[in-house]
Amino acid sequence: MKAARLYSFADIRIEDMPVPDVGPRDALIKTRACGICSGDVMPWYIEKKAPLVIGHEPAGEIVALGKDILQPAAVSRQLPAFKIGDRVFVHHHAPCMNCRHCLRGDHVQCSTWRASKILPGGMAEYIHIPEVNLRNDTLLLPAAVSCEDGTLVEPTACVVKSLRRAAVKKGDTVLVIGLGVMGQMHILMAREFGAQRLIGADTVPFRLAKAQELGADHVVDVSRQMLAEALRELTGGRMADIVIVGPNSAEAMRQGIECVSPGGTVVLFTPAKPGETLSLDPNHLYFRDITVVTSYSCGPEDTREALQFIDRRVITAEKLVTHRFPLAATQEAYRLTAQATDSLKCLVVF
Repeated sequence: MKAARLYSFADIRIEDMPVPDVGPRDALIKTRACGICSGDVMPWYIEKKAPLVIGHEPAGEIVALGKDILQPAAVSRQLPAFKIGDRVFVHHHAPCMNCRHCLRGDHVQCSTWRASKILPGGMAEYIHIPEVNLRNDTLLLPAAVSCEDGTLVEPTACVVKSLRRAAVKKGDTVLVIGLGVMGQMHILMAREFGAQRLIGADTVPFRLAKAQELGADHVVDVSRQMLAEALRELTGGRMADIVIVGPNSAEAMRQGIECVSPGGTVVLFTPAKPGETLSLDPNHLYFRDITVVTSYSCGPEDTREALQFIDRRVITAEKLVTHRFPLAATQEAYRLTAQATDSLKCLVVF
């Protein structure tokens, strides 16, 4: 089979690899599509893992199952109830569901979650799904959900977790800073969580226009306006109850804190670049009762809820996918995603 292996951000090679073997409680999928995550186009983040087969947003069709799963008594032994031919979403990490972190619902801190992975990666013609991933975070795609839609389950789940952590209340004004695909998903999803007014901020005209198309009430071009001043004018001085900060920048985080209303919440959705620090006046937070939370990745509850939103067509590939590439053009797909201009979601389609 062929797979895309990254050696550096500028050196992604299509290589031949053996099709993975399937263990007795594992599965093999034939990949139909795999999304490119905005986090994977941060060179400092992805290159420290190199060389690796990139991609962690796959969807495909089960073509082989381990012998234990195929036995008639498999269900009674609580093995995953999948069959050959099923179309599935697969999360690249899966928690144990039993440790202290999992019992608290904090799956990303689970040591099993952090150690688990799909093999060799999402940008491969076939992917080995280990038992823990198959059991705890692989979902059957409903009939109305295409494999292209299925690639959006993981990023949608990250937005589900983000908006849960934001604790959006009915009638809230939500500001989304950064209108790449994850920002656009926040625009699409925030009303589902109760937001009344949606404001997006970016510098790219294509993305500003797309946010309005997808439901933003107002957009701010921060290459032309100071964000806090524009927001103050739009809200009559109230500012935003919830601020989602998308860019991987400490300065963007600082602006987010500047834009939140007293009693509001700022969600840091992306890490800052290495070496950046965020200086805060603790009394600014304290006397305004401002909450600052992070939102890293997602867990099984989030992916299940995300799939429901996709099945209801709140999130679809039709709304968000702007470019499709064959595996051979993976390098170009990553370049376009990193460019962050007239594109949103790029998929590699097999």
